[in-house]
This record gives sequence, C-alpha cells and structure tokens, in this order.
Amino acid sequence: MPDIEWRVSPGLTPYDQSLAEMEARATAVAQGQARELVWLLEHPPVYTAGTSADPVELVDPRFPVFQTGRGGKYTYHGPGQRTGYLILDLNRRGRDVRQFVHGLEDWLIAALARLGVNAFSVDERVGIWTRDGGTEAKIGAIGVRVRRWVTLHGFAINIAPDLSHFGGIVPCGLPEFPVTSLFALNGVKSLETFDEALAFTLPAFLQSLGQVRQNEA
Repeated sequence: MPDIEWRVSPGLTPYDQSLAEMEARATAVAQGQARELVWLLEHPPVYTAGTSADPVELVDPRFPVFQTGRGGKYTYHGPGQRTGYLILDLNRRGRDVRQFVHGLEDWLIAALARLGVNAFSVDERVGIWTRDGGTEAKIGAIGVRVRRWVTLHGFAINIAPDLSHFGGIVPCGLPEFPVTSLFALNGVKSLETFDEALAFTLPAFLQSLGQVRQNEA
C-alpha cells in the first residue's frame, strides 16, 4: 500500500535497536515527516515488561529483560516468533484505541485462519487464543502504546519458537494457560508463509479502523 511502508527485517534484530528506531519513526510520523510503518522482525531471546508487569512473574531471568512503554505484563520474544511493530497514525484512521486493538486482533485471527488455525480473542484476556488438544492456549501476544495518536509496539505470534523459553516468565500474567505455536498445531514453521497471510489480510484491517463492530453497535 503506497502510504504504508511494509518492512521485513532478515535475521535477528537486537531489541534495544528496534525500540530506538520504532520510537524515532513514531515521532516522524506524528510530525508528518515519514510514512506509516508495518515492521516484521525477529529478536534474539529477550523478556519484555509492560507497564503492568509484576516482578513476581519474572520466574527465571535467563534472558535479558527490557522495560517497555507498552501495555501488558511480561512477554517473551525470540527466534521463530514473528514480531510486528505497527506505527500507524490514528489521527488519520480514527482516534479509537479500543477499536484499533479489536481490529488488530481480527487481523491476526484472519491471517491464522488462512493457515488452518482457528484462533479467537477473549474479552477478559488480551491476546490471540486457540485450542491445542482441547485446551485453550495462547498463540499470540498483543501490547500497544499510543503517543500523540500514533501507535507503537504491536504483536508477537508464535510460529516455531522454542516454547520452553516461556518458562522464565508467567506469560502475560496468566499461569493457568499454556502457550502454543503454529508449528505445534499444524507443522507450519515458515515465517514467510505467515507474512504472506498477514499481507493478504492487511487491507481489511486498515479498512476496519474507525468502524464499530456489529456486536458493539
């Protein structure tokens, strides 16, 4: 889409480097000096703490821990996980943070559906959920921040990460639910395959911003 840069970074991008670049890009977008950005990348193994993170839920800090300005609790990022940072201007797309998060959930659910995964959102639990062997499990995390009506941070979907790495935290503060991955569910381990599904469903996500869900009308 000509007004949005779609960027896929190869290899592993250091978390602090991506954070600095994301912050700078958000400032430039707010000032009308840069295009909006959808940035897809992978990080080396790290734990990140949102604004409501409880130190008790950092069980084993085996990887570097970064404090972030996004909402949410502790999250893991690492190889085999598709992390997406969204720098979108809600001044243009509707100043409705709740609708932005709902639209983001629907976008990720639609992308996973194209790969044969029946995912869903749960009102009282932020993130993307599915069923793994009959048990509800988390396949994706969402954590966003909005500054001057420009969005930062975004999502992380487990494609084929080492799921044991989640053992160092209580993921998103929900100890009663396991985490799963696209690979564990149906053998898909290609980030590029997931990226193609994201690109296909992106226009519907952008069109949804500023609109009211049918069940909320």
